[in-house]
Amino acid sequence: MLRAACRLILLAVLLASASALAQSAFPSHAVKMIVPFPPAGTNDILARIVAEKLAAKWGQPVVVENRTGANGNIGAAVAAQAEPDGYTLLVAPAGPYAINGALYRHLTYVPDKFVPIALIGSVPNLIIARKELPVSNVKELIAYLKANDGKVVYGSQGVGATPHLTANMFMTMTGTHMVHVPYRGETLVLQDMLGGRVDLFFGNVTAALALYGAGKVKVLAVADVKRAVLMPQVPTSAEAGLPGLVAVGWFAMAGPPGMKPELAAQISAAVNEALAMPDVKKRLHDVAVDPMGGTPAHMADFIKDEKVRWGDVIRKNHIVLE
Repeated sequence: MLRAACRLILLAVLLASASALAQSAFPSHAVKMIVPFPPAGTNDILARIVAEKLAAKWGQPVVVENRTGANGNIGAAVAAQAEPDGYTLLVAPAGPYAINGALYRHLTYVPDKFVPIALIGSVPNLIIARKELPVSNVKELIAYLKANDGKVVYGSQGVGATPHLTANMFMTMTGTHMVHVPYRGETLVLQDMLGGRVDLFFGNVTAALALYGAGKVKVLAVADVKRAVLMPQVPTSAEAGLPGLVAVGWFAMAGPPGMKPELAAQISAAVNEALAMPDVKKRLHDVAVDPMGGTPAHMADFIKDEKVRWGDVIRKNHIVLE
């Protein structure tokens, strides 16, 4: 009897040790990051920067897979259905985490069930205008929109994307009306802006930086409480006369539903280590992204606040998708 009890205790210890060893040995093979938007956009750029550092730390490949469409829902659904073993991660903007739950009547995943890992970076949205639009500041833009009611075209990555919601916030504040044209990615919006088919884009600093530097688009304001470091001459929305227009895009990493907190914390620590590296900070700075980081608990609290912010915009503007 005593021997049997000792064997059971020994077996339990061995199993616990094996479990701890398996946990500490993560990852033992390639890790996949699902990015729910097209290549070359801000989401993709940030994911690849982090993936490179994680691959070097872990000694295993970290592959970025773009699964695009439906405002991030296609990629989010793929990530949500994956095994919660850490080998499939979601790197996405606010949509799948804090917006789509209020926006869509039906989703094939439950946003609240994603397991927070870490916030990656934030970047303010801008009021970007095509070069030929006859306005030079926000005041002139509002006057132009009122004089051309319902004729000006703005683009976005789709209904419910942060630029689309920012545009709705802007129209509510200014009493203006524009025509929305959705695209599959920010690069496509800007291409059509250069072609004269899109007048305005409430996209982020990263997306517009190169075109603005080359003088190919105008940037009328930064939708943040502070000026953008790489566009110091551009006024904030408050300085331009719209203090309530604050819209900051952000990107974060999460695991599939059911991921163990210990594993999420382990991956979070690795992401935070990467974000603290001087070369990563410089690369993020070069694309106008502020590194964020933080614990899974911090990310969870942050998402709760963002759900309130964007849910309010969605309800006020009666934006609903099937």
